Parts: sequence; structure tokens; C-alpha cells
Amino acid sequence: MTRSAALLRVLAAYVVAFASAAAWLYAGPDTGRLWLDGLIADVLATLVVFGFSRGYRNSSFYDPYWSVLPPLLALWWWAESTPDVDQARSWLVIGLITLWAVRLTANWVETFTGLDHEDWRYTMLKDGRPTAESVVVDLGGIHLVPTLQVFLGMVPVYVVTTRSGRDVGWLDGVALLVGLAAVTLELVADRQMHRFLRTRKPGQVMDRGLWAWTRHPNYLGEITFWLSLALFGLAADPSSWWWVFVGAVAMLALFLGVSIPMMEQRSLERRPAYREVVDRVPMLFPRRPRLEPRA
Repeated sequence: MTRSAALLRVLAAYVVAFASAAAWLYAGPDTGRLWLDGLIADVLATLVVFGFSRGYRNSSFYDPYWSVLPPLLALWWWAESTPDVDQARSWLVIGLITLWAVRLTANWVETFTGLDHEDWRYTMLKDGRPTAESVVVDLGGIHLVPTLQVFLGMVPVYVVTTRSGRDVGWLDGVALLVGLAAVTLELVADRQMHRFLRTRKPGQVMDRGLWAWTRHPNYLGEITFWLSLALFGLAADPSSWWWVFVGAVAMLALFLGVSIPMMEQRSLERRPAYREVVDRVPMLFPRRPRLEPRA
């Protein structure tokens, strides 16, 4: 199967998934709670994508979901909200989410090689397990858990797009700058990594540009993006401070507890030179790199 044909199959999966979610939202029972309606539709779309993943025996069907769902969910919440919601803040948030989603989805398309390739993390989670256990891991760990993580990260957007709050102020400006910085960080990190991959030698590891200041600048950008959404939620409704940050904290826990350790382990196993990079370059939060490894 060609790369173009594979992309069309993934596109078809998402058309079916979001059409199913939309059908439920506009023809299904109304729970009376926009956040719950959105969550049910989100899970329903995830289950459709999971069906395609199982049908094609490739869980990487889920990869674009992380970036495609948020702008659609935000737009639906906004469309269903009351007229007294602050329109300027909603425009800022949805514009930022769209910018982030376009960058991340475009990066996925650029790196997509076809349905003959599955993300190594998915195969690691599934390989060696009995069939029934593998299906549970696939559904829960690879599909539903990330969906719930992203939904938690979108809670501040729900606050912004459905509740009347304070006028746009200085905190919104901070949130916007943080979000734009996050997207820019991810974009630059992607470009630098792609250039490196085109010219790297066997065993060589990336330790230049942003990657000389942090071993995972792309993850740092992702964490910062979700923090920016939390700041928008706080600006819209300061009384919600105790729950608008839940998603950002969950994202931080996901990257620190799962994604980064898996990536680090794989890099150390495949590239012995990575040990020297670990000794010089901080894992996540930037710091001027050491010139020599620690003794």
C-alpha cells in the first residue's frame, strides 16, 4: 500500500469517527451538561478509531487524534454556549489551539510512512501479551487513557468557551505568550530534529540546537502548551483555580512518568553515546549544557 493510500484510510477513519460523534451530539440524548456531552462524543470517536486500529492491526491510527480532537471540541463547546461568554478570550484560545493542532498534525503527516509502520511504544506495550490482554492494553492504555488525558487538558477551554467571566486582561496576555512560545518551541525542535535525521551517522545522537539545552524540547513545549490553556481558564474564572490546572498536571505526570522514561530507555539501549548526553544535558527543564560529562 502506498503512503497516499494509507493516509486516505486514516482520513476515512477520522471522518467516520467524528461523524459518529456529531450524530450522537445532535441526535442522541441530551445529558444537560455540555462537558459530559463532549466527553461521551470524545469517547465514541475514540472507539471508532480503535475499531480501525484493530481492523488494520496498527494502533498508530490513533496518533493524529491527540491534535485533531481539541479544536473540534473547543468549537462545539463555543457554538453551544450562551451569548454572554467573552468572545475575545474564546477567539484567542481557539486560535491558539488551532495553531498548535496544525503544527502537530502537519508534523505527523510529514513523518508518516504508511500502515506498515506502527509506533514502537505501541508494539512494546502489546508484544508478548495474550490476545485478550493485548486488546485491553490497546483499548485502555493506547486509546482511551490518552483521550481522557487530552479531555482533562481541555477543561480550561470548557471554562473559557461556556462561562461568562472577566474581560480579557493581563493574565490572558501571559497565557497567549506562553502558548505561542510553546508552539514555537515545538516547531523549532521538530525542524532541528528532521534536519539531524537526514544527515546523522550510525549511532549518532541529537545534542545540538534546542536539544543541547534539554533532551526533550518537544515534550517541554507540549507541557507548556497545556499550561497556557490552564492560564486562560484561570483568567476566565479565578474561582476555578483548583480544577483548571488538573489537566496540565496530568500532562506533566504523563510525560515525566511514562513518555520520557520510555524514550530514555530506548535511546540508551539503541545508542550507547546517549549516556554521555544524559550526563551533559538536562532531561526536561532547560539549563546551559555541561561541556564535559560528570565524573
